[in-house]
Amino acid sequence: MIVYTVGTWDLLHVGHLALLQQCKNLGTVVAVGVASDEVVNLYKPNVPVIPLHQRVEMLKALRCVDIVRPYHELDYVTACRELNVDIFVIGEDWGRKPHNLAVESYLRAAGKKIVQVRYNPRTSSTKIKQRTVAQSHAGAFVSGTIPTVLPIAV
Repeated sequence: MIVYTVGTWDLLHVGHLALLQQCKNLGTVVAVGVASDEVVNLYKPNVPVIPLHQRVEMLKALRCVDIVRPYHELDYVTACRELNVDIFVIGEDWGRKPHNLAVESYLRAAGKKIVQVRYNPRTSSTKIKQRTVAQSHAGAFVSGTIPTVLPIAV
């Protein structure tokens, strides 16, 4: 069974990991679509903090992920068709936009499943960004300084 899910995957966190592990529990192969900055701009106010190639690299490093595919158009049908997806996993913020309706229609007609999962309430990339900004405005970080990391003698 091939499971496919899509997202921005910015500031990879435990909520992302929980969702990807849920995908792995649903099938044998987990394919992940990663939205390019141009695609993200179509539905979010800010571009990702982490560049696309780094988001792809981090996802490829996860044991629960088998295939990583960046996408540069807001179209999920093409990837579902090319991957021969059995299950398409969506988040609770899935809306009724034309690109969402198109993939739902394709999957239903093909006899495939759509599984909606709840997000992990512990964290999100947006919450991480908001906390970081709040801390920097509160003086928690000294602008322009980088902590020194010294090697540990073994």
